[in-house]
Amino acid sequence: MKTIELICINCPLGCPLTVNLEEDGTMSVSGNTCPRGETYARKEITNPTRIVTSTVAVTGAVVPRVAVKTREDIPKGQIFPCVQALKDVTVQAPVHIGDVILPNAAGTGVDIIATQNADIMR
Repeated sequence: MKTIELICINCPLGCPLTVNLEEDGTMSVSGNTCPRGETYARKEITNPTRIVTSTVAVTGAVVPRVAVKTREDIPKGQIFPCVQALKDVTVQAPVHIGDVILPNAAGTGVDIIATQNADIMR
């Protein structure tokens, strides 16, 4: 049996989780105070994913950069390719929350969207 210790990140409680992996592939989770903790632990062990947040340059706006994030979580192994794909992205103002900044980031099938407005410079 293999034991893995995690901290749940689904809510502010931050429950300490213990995952026991049996040799036959079965898994048990303890330490969670709600069902979301068990779901998180199982996903973290089998297919960890993350939301990526960053900024991109914006031209013609009152701010030099605009905050962005992945529309949904992506496989953890795709974080660095996703961030690298954003490195040279520049968008033109105006930018509105929810605008697609980079479709299908790094081949993940997930779009990068704006999480901040950037108004045109006057």
